[in-house]
Amino acid sequence: MTNLPEKRDPRELRASDSDRDRVAAILREAAGDGRLSLDELDERLSAVYVAKTYADLEPITSDLPDTDAPAPSPVSSGGTAYGFGGTPTSKLGIGILGGFSRKGPWGVPRTFTSIALMGGGELDLRDARFTEREVTIRTFAVMGGVSIILPEDAEVHVTGIGIMGGFDHQAIGPGAPGAPRIHVKGFAFWGGVAAERKASKSRRKQLKAERRREERDGEIE
Repeated sequence: MTNLPEKRDPRELRASDSDRDRVAAILREAAGDGRLSLDELDERLSAVYVAKTYADLEPITSDLPDTDAPAPSPVSSGGTAYGFGGTPTSKLGIGILGGFSRKGPWGVPRTFTSIALMGGGELDLRDARFTEREVTIRTFAVMGGVSIILPEDAEVHVTGIGIMGGFDHQAIGPGAPGAPRIHVKGFAFWGGVAAERKASKSRRKQLKAERRREERDGEIE
């Protein structure tokens, strides 16, 4: 009988920059709630940014309630690991004669509502921490605009409508196994909602590294 390769412990997999950023966001939120002192926050953040694997990251938040730091989790074909769970950091974005922005390692709730009235907004979910696998983005733009940047490997459904305005449906499509399922709803009246997929910073680094490796292999041949 052929010996099958031994399965690797998922905890031994290398953590990405976005994984470390998600853990850092959890720590800062815990410090804001008074669960960690500033000295403890500094000490744990130092441990986060030298962590190499999921096993290194796990104990850093193990004594904090209601957190789900990156752990052995599904890995999409795009190379991004999603650890669903934790606490949302924001549920509403309002831009009235102004603007709002949500980007970086913020906690996406089950339902996020964005309103742009003669203003604008930006939602960037590429490096976000998803509290649940299925989320809904409710977007209303009246004489304003909202830009939504989605992970390239997410499953995306867009059902919003444009009335004397535009509601972009080009991001619709299937996702990779284990990636978030995102529903974008709402309407644009004399305004616009743009939804597009883009690679995260960590994914772009990965693609560049892969291209450099292919170039080196080609030179050797």
